[in-house]
Amino acid sequence: MIRYRLAAKVAAATTAVLTVIAGAVLAAGPGQSTPDTDTLNAQLTATHTGPQQYPRVFIEWDVPITMSDGTVLKANVYHPADANGQPIAEPTPTILNLTPYTKLLGNIADSALAVPGLSDLLMPVLANLDFSAFGLGGLSDLGNAVSGGAGRTFAVDRQLIQSGYTQVVVDVRGTGFSQGVWQVFGDREQQDGAEVVDWAAAQPWSNGKVGMSGISYSAINQMHTAERKPAALKAIFPIVPGSDLIRDVAAPGGALGIGFIPEWLAAVNVTKLMPDLVALLSGKFDGVWLKDRIKDPFTFFNVVIAALTTPSIDEIPPYLNDILDDESALRTAWVGDPSQIEVPTFIYGGWHDIFTYSSARAFNEINVPDSQKKLVMGNTYHVTTGAGLGRPGAPPALDVLQRAWFDKWLKGIDNGIDGYDQVTSWQQGGGWTTSPAFPRPDADYRRMYLNGAPSGSAPGSLRDASLTTAPGEADRLTVAPGLTTVCSRDTAHGTAGIVAAFDICAEDARISETNALTFTTAPVTQPTQISGPIAVHLNTVLDATDGYWTVTLNDVAPDGRSQVWTTGQLTASLRALNEEKSTRSANGDYTSPYPYLTLDTRQPLVPGEATTIDLGLFATDGVLQPGHRLRIDVFAGNFPSSILLRPLLNESELRPQHIEIDPNRPSWVNIPVIGDPGW
Repeated sequence: MIRYRLAAKVAAATTAVLTVIAGAVLAAGPGQSTPDTDTLNAQLTATHTGPQQYPRVFIEWDVPITMSDGTVLKANVYHPADANGQPIAEPTPTILNLTPYTKLLGNIADSALAVPGLSDLLMPVLANLDFSAFGLGGLSDLGNAVSGGAGRTFAVDRQLIQSGYTQVVVDVRGTGFSQGVWQVFGDREQQDGAEVVDWAAAQPWSNGKVGMSGISYSAINQMHTAERKPAALKAIFPIVPGSDLIRDVAAPGGALGIGFIPEWLAAVNVTKLMPDLVALLSGKFDGVWLKDRIKDPFTFFNVVIAALTTPSIDEIPPYLNDILDDESALRTAWVGDPSQIEVPTFIYGGWHDIFTYSSARAFNEINVPDSQKKLVMGNTYHVTTGAGLGRPGAPPALDVLQRAWFDKWLKGIDNGIDGYDQVTSWQQGGGWTTSPAFPRPDADYRRMYLNGAPSGSAPGSLRDASLTTAPGEADRLTVAPGLTTVCSRDTAHGTAGIVAAFDICAEDARISETNALTFTTAPVTQPTQISGPIAVHLNTVLDATDGYWTVTLNDVAPDGRSQVWTTGQLTASLRALNEEKSTRSANGDYTSPYPYLTLDTRQPLVPGEATTIDLGLFATDGVLQPGHRLRIDVFAGNFPSSILLRPLLNESELRPQHIEIDPNRPSWVNIPVIGDPGW
């Protein structure tokens, strides 16, 4: 005990010195040089990874929390504890995590990380995994994600608890050991979030200040809860949150996100059926829990089955129609409103995450001063969240940043995190950079036209064409649905990063481009940045009443390697746009077209008739190095990441799709460029 206290005092003194240094560094405001940022990062890391105030953690298991409708949720409550393992008497701030993945899973992960010495031994190994020599560089990132803080922020962070926080992990209604029917972000579930915040703030072990943490589903719950403004909620730290779930994962471009949704639903539905064996053996089994599971054993699978099997529009059942009706209660609940968030918010997102569409948009809409909102965008997929963090030149690990955020806004510690750069981004084609905003303020949108003339840079593509500053001569380019997209970054993105294990698919698009129309610029003559959302305007002709377009933006290296930076997709008949939610650049072109994606705005195509498609690509941030080229790939599908709803798939007949190159009705891409590329 004496040794522990001495170590804690040394750590505290070191932290105090580093805090003073960091404070001096940050006095000049945002935009610090790399050495200053490194000093702050070192201070934050030392604070979190060193000895903490309390030596142990005490756990209360399956604490009941009764909602206003009588449903009982179950929570594990993790308290800071003294050397004897007893919870401290002093009230602390509370960190809340609402999860559908059963708190038992989080506890198992926590137990593994809590084995004495194991974490210290394991983390350096995971941080340095590198299978790139075997073509499996993406596999390394799975281990890197754990060392980057994803493990502790997904499960339980004992360092955070031992520093003087109580952490509460709650099974969402209808999942884990909680009663009720799983709502999948429905209005009642969102209300639960606010009620659990109120409950936590009122407990004797709480000082009334609540923060929220967690990854993915738990991050989305943070956003929804914050939008409801419970008084005790003081800060949130959402990691890869979604805000517009229709466009993120459920129906990207109006299709079914089959690469993620069915598998994810299966995982949650299976784990929610796991009974509380301890309660069962002790004679305290919850009969209401069992009745609720019998009532709805496989939530939302009827919707997936209907989406894949319903033969025609007229036969779509009401529960599938709810997904395609923007006034339905379900659809309304799935499209959040981050402008209602008024608490300090730190967002982590990934450029290839399933929620890439929402991350930067939500950050820009959140209604707090700059010091109270931050954005970090990594070069990651959903399952590799946090990979690369904690390395030299990178931001600290997720658990370090989270601790600093809560220390500032729940404890009032002046640790400098509020002066952290507004946006920290892994700039694709480059490395870690900072910016006062996203998109970068000096980005200038310009048109680049699709031109049928060969670029000479894509000999293996279905059609090697050009991207130029002026429209090309009349031409027709044809592409048919195919299967080469099975090996693509789009599939890696749509499967949450599983396919990203294979570098041949995720790091080079040339396999998928064998069934794509490629439009490529001349090489850039100096570093050229691309920053922001991107819009593609296509003059199309279809041979059926429907079809599906997928477009990617790629960085092409001098050796021919084509790496996807961002992607977008759209069902042709769902092309009608909501002008109020769409954005345009100064030249009047779209930068982020916002399709309604509803049946009542559907516009079936006339076979053989020219039809304009305005399609948006997720916002991105990258730099083309001298000698590199920018490329647009155009596909007539995106299997297995997404697939048309069955009635629309039937109408498409999987027929070839055409782009008309017409000087009088040109096709173009509207690109946010910084610098003079020399095109």
